[in-house]
Amino acid sequence: MNEKRFITQIGMGVDQHGHHDDCSHAAFKAIKNAISTNCLTGLIEICGLKEPQDLKKMNVHVRIAVPFPEHIDERKVLKAIPLGQKSIEIVKGGLVVAGIQINELGDTSDNIIVCNAAVTVSISQ
Repeated sequence: MNEKRFITQIGMGVDQHGHHDDCSHAAFKAIKNAISTNCLTGLIEICGLKEPQDLKKMNVHVRIAVPFPEHIDERKVLKAIPLGQKSIEIVKGGLVVAGIQINELGDTSDNIIVCNAAVTVSISQ
């Protein structure tokens, strides 16, 4: 089967309270940022996915750059994508910036975690 890319969207997410250096929250936000300003009308009008259930056929691949790849919950992060066949690739990247530690909020450090996402939607033809 031939897969054709329809769109690649870029997003950034920040977690100002990087509890135990968990990148999941910032990664989730990065995906939401990438997809939040797009309306993929072409999937219906050009690609012929006429019914709402047809949108489940699209492939959605996320490449996400995080500062601590070993501290990410892939299942939680992929919940940011509402439809389609989902896949994820995690790479080392992103950014860590010193912020403030607020123990009352459960902070374990002063890390601000920044993640970047590239979300690619493709269609199998």
